[in-house]
Amino acid sequence: MTLPSDPIFYSVAAIAVILVGIAKGGFAGLGAAAMPILVLVMDPAPAAAMLLPILIAQDVVGVWAFRRTFDMPTLKLMLPGAFVGVFLGWLLATIVPVDAVRALVGAIAVIFGGYRLAGAYGLSPTIKGTLPNWVGVFWGGVSGFTSQVAHAGGPPFQIWALGRNFPPNVFIGTSAIFFAALNWMKVPAYIALGQFTAANLQLTLVFMPVAIASTFAGVWLVRRLSPARFATIISLLMVVVGLQLLRQAFT
Repeated sequence: MTLPSDPIFYSVAAIAVILVGIAKGGFAGLGAAAMPILVLVMDPAPAAAMLLPILIAQDVVGVWAFRRTFDMPTLKLMLPGAFVGVFLGWLLATIVPVDAVRALVGAIAVIFGGYRLAGAYGLSPTIKGTLPNWVGVFWGGVSGFTSQVAHAGGPPFQIWALGRNFPPNVFIGTSAIFFAALNWMKVPAYIALGQFTAANLQLTLVFMPVAIASTFAGVWLVRRLSPARFATIISLLMVVVGLQLLRQAFT
């Protein structure tokens, strides 16, 4: 395979990889913007296949950095649903339009992120009481499905996890382990769909150093934020990413 020679391709792809790295370092949800950016210079299927090994490598950094701070009950609740969601995403890969999934996830992210931002400034009522466990299983399934179809599992995961009001390190550690497991679940489905090719893997190797460095940068940045500011930034990122997903779905 001959690697692309267009510098614009490498610039745009590097931005997408850096965003994913920063997301894996702690700014959860930002990674959902990577695919919409990548498809500006690549077809969706090769872009997703190129990105998955990068995500797995970045997961190693995120899990190692926050390995002591995570919530096991959340993982036990959401991972079984995520497995079912990945399976359904593989099963319906040729039926479900990717843009329909992006539009749904984008709308959810904008509504939920906006609600939390409004709540931070006392402009929306606080939901009281504890949601039943099946809601967490459901959002785990949605996260698995949207991650398999469009690498957009962040917002559904955050809807449940943010509602637990974890300290930032616990939220990040739980997210890191959840998506590390989820990304490995997706590997058999990608193999079955024939999405891993020599061309895609060669591009993966080209961008791997940028991917690892940006993940460490994300870890460094997130550890210097106060809990209140972290929560506001995550909610704001949900809105921004949601709008980006909606823009791509409808254009």
